[in-house]
Amino acid sequence: MSWRRGGSADGVARRWVLLLCVGSFCLGLLFTNRMWTLPEASEVAIPNERRGKESELITGDCSIRQVQGKHDYSNMLRTSDTHLDAQEASRKLFLIGIELASCRTLDKTIANLETELSATRSLQDSFLNGSPVSEEYKASESTGRRKYLMVIGINTAFSSRKRRDSIRNTWMPQGEMRKKLEEEKGIIIRFVIGHSAISGGIVDRAIEAEDKKHGDFMRLDHVEGYLELSGKTKTYFATAVALWDANFYVKVDDDVHVNIATLGNILSKHILKPRVYIGCMKSGPVLSEKDVRYYEPEHWKFGEVGNKYFRHATGQLYAISKDLATYISINKHVLHKYINEDVSLGSWLIGLDVEHIDDRRLCCGTPPDCEWKAQAGNTCAASFDWKQRYLQLCAEHLGGS
Repeated sequence: MSWRRGGSADGVARRWVLLLCVGSFCLGLLFTNRMWTLPEASEVAIPNERRGKESELITGDCSIRQVQGKHDYSNMLRTSDTHLDAQEASRKLFLIGIELASCRTLDKTIANLETELSATRSLQDSFLNGSPVSEEYKASESTGRRKYLMVIGINTAFSSRKRRDSIRNTWMPQGEMRKKLEEEKGIIIRFVIGHSAISGGIVDRAIEAEDKKHGDFMRLDHVEGYLELSGKTKTYFATAVALWDANFYVKVDDDVHVNIATLGNILSKHILKPRVYIGCMKSGPVLSEKDVRYYEPEHWKFGEVGNKYFRHATGQLYAISKDLATYISINKHVLHKYINEDVSLGSWLIGLDVEHIDDRRLCCGTPPDCEWKAQAGNTCAASFDWKQRYLQLCAEHLGGS
């Protein structure tokens, strides 16, 4: 009764203190969006063996660390009850709320970055390990990808039907023989072609009909054009890496005869090397005159007039190992394209730790060159036949495929 009569002022002060504490508590909940359960004093002072190695969030640090003689928030609150006034307790709760909110924001940012990193790695894994993107190879997704020796992509054009038929009749097996070559020897062979500027046009339908008959095309998401060969090469490697896991990826023109057995023997000798670039290496002059064939519009990048290109493989046939094909696939959007496709490939690899292998068996001439080399025991792996009239003859002298 005496408290009610004589302590009215003191009662008002106590109510204000109570209101401040409740307000501070609510403010802390607003920033943390969670309830904190304060451990008993005995649990903090003398942890048992089961809890001796537990972790706790330390103020000022968003990481989890072992508690080693450090006071927790309950100690801070008990101190505020005995030594600090209500304003000091409110200020500390406010700071704790801000700090915890900052930690939550940082944790969320880290989680988002980890998600993005995981997505990026998944995208890269799609190139490195890949899942088949065509109906023909979807079955291998569940059983694991088969390892092939090489993928041979024959660069062709809409107007090259006669060249394709000539290849089908000589060194490229057809039907069951091609499937047997894939299954037993691990060798994939496909004609490589994109689409016309007007997708679905007459030439596209002609290729679709031809592919339906023979089933030996690799269709690219690429607009065909003579000045777009560098882009086509990048798209070929990216598509081939996604479709097949091979040790080597070969590009060959459709006016070249290939001895598959000899080519396989050549590549097999380098199978343990991670980054190899195999072909007939050359270093021709950089042509700055506009009216000549193989004119280089960016000739100024190669120095003074009369300079030569860096060493690179001739474009009729070359092979690169899986690591290099994967590198091109991943970085295709930032790799510069020169007007000449073989120069472009050489520029993509010149700055890498790559072993350039010059093998002249990959660039034999037409008869009688291939005949002389075969008689000398140096069987050619490829011969160029620009006019196509010696293709069958050279196939006979090379021993077929």
